[in-house]
Amino acid sequence: MSGSLWMPPGPRPETLPVIPSRRAAPGWARPDPLDELSARLDDFTAAAVHPDEIAAPLESDGLSDDQIRERYGVKNSFALAEELYERTERRYPEPEGPPHDPWRAGLLGCLLRGLLFALPGLGYVLGAPLLAGPRDAFGLPAATLPLLAGALVGWTWNQGLAHRAYSWLGLGDRPAARRCLLLGAPVGALLGALAALAVAGAHPGAVAFAAGQSVYLGAATALLVMGRERALLAALLPMSAGAVLALVRPVPDEARLTLLLGSLMVVTLLGLREVAPRKGRGAALNLRLPPRERDKPRRTRSRDTATGPRLSASLPYALFGLATGVLVLYAALGDALSGEGTVALTLSMGPAEWLLYRFRSGTLTGLRSTGTARAFRRATVRTAAWCLAAYLAALLALALATSALWPGAPQITGVRLAGLLLLGVVLWTGLLLQSFGAVLGTTAICCTAALAQTFALLTHTGNPHWTGPIVHGTAALAQVTLVCVLLGRATAHR
Repeated sequence: MSGSLWMPPGPRPETLPVIPSRRAAPGWARPDPLDELSARLDDFTAAAVHPDEIAAPLESDGLSDDQIRERYGVKNSFALAEELYERTERRYPEPEGPPHDPWRAGLLGCLLRGLLFALPGLGYVLGAPLLAGPRDAFGLPAATLPLLAGALVGWTWNQGLAHRAYSWLGLGDRPAARRCLLLGAPVGALLGALAALAVAGAHPGAVAFAAGQSVYLGAATALLVMGRERALLAALLPMSAGAVLALVRPVPDEARLTLLLGSLMVVTLLGLREVAPRKGRGAALNLRLPPRERDKPRRTRSRDTATGPRLSASLPYALFGLATGVLVLYAALGDALSGEGTVALTLSMGPAEWLLYRFRSGTLTGLRSTGTARAFRRATVRTAAWCLAAYLAALLALALATSALWPGAPQITGVRLAGLLLLGVVLWTGLLLQSFGAVLGTTAICCTAALAQTFALLTHTGNPHWTGPIVHGTAALAQVTLVCVLLGRATAHR
């Protein structure tokens, strides 16, 4: 028909079904905002193991929940992250070169730190004649209480001090870290000496030795935080050589005192030099700046560095040092550990530190190789189990070696060995949780264990031979569970 509009067979336009859309959008060709966002974040969301990984950058972009509801039609950033996670197919592109691993650490350097923790114990060998005397009212060797009191105060204070100094270093403010150590180390030494004096009674030699011990702990903390392990090792070598010689042949008291004071003086001077304000042309120019500008590091300070890390943030780390110190000392004074076990436990801190790095490296590999949250949790648990088994194997080997070489060491029984290994589990898992910032949980567990063992000791509850292994085993089980729960989440490793 001329002039008519021909229409092919099929349903009339008004009878076509209406396809419901997810949300009404004004305008015929306007794209879905979720599709646009999914396309823009495609590479990132495709590599995510869990939706929570996508929520973090959404929040960092400044998107509020109101904006998300208005723009994307979901209630908050987590719901938006879940929607993006579901829309995107999982894929994990391989890097062009070898993947970067920031957690690589040399075994030799970690073993050196473990040796540095053990070498100061040789000072007690040189100082034995200075600490001689009758047993105290508790049946302990002379000067035991003053030395323990000073050590516990030193461990507590310097653990918190080291955390605060490391916090400043993490913020990029190295001068502030030096000032923190310069002011905090002498205060810790004074507190340790006063604690020893409070329980010393009529034993001035013990007070003097405990005061030197407190000064050493402060100076050594400063050197270790600032990465001067080799200098500390060099300062301890003469004293260590003298102590080894004293084990095989008599050494005059004058020589013992000279070696002890000489090493202490060198360590103190090295620590003071490391944390003292820098002098020279750069420092002179810096003094001309206004006070607020003078203290700024070379890079731009963030908002956190303006006020510095909170003092309260270091308290859990100090309490962790106190609790673990109490557990170790109870074990050393009882049948569970004794002298050679203490040496083995101290030396094992070197392999323990290296295995902490291996765990972080292994979980980084797990983030790249797993595609689901459940698979990542399984990989993390396997890595933690392997690292913990390797640490216990190293601790067992060190315990057997030191027991064989230790003069007059008692025979290792199954109960003593179990107590040592369970205490090793507590220490390693505690350090692992602490390295991830989960310090409150491990501090609560270790403090509870220390209080339980103190209560059992004061009330004579239970068999003293079994109290330690039972307390250590309970704490170890609690911390292993905490590791599996907290560190099995991918977001804990980003």
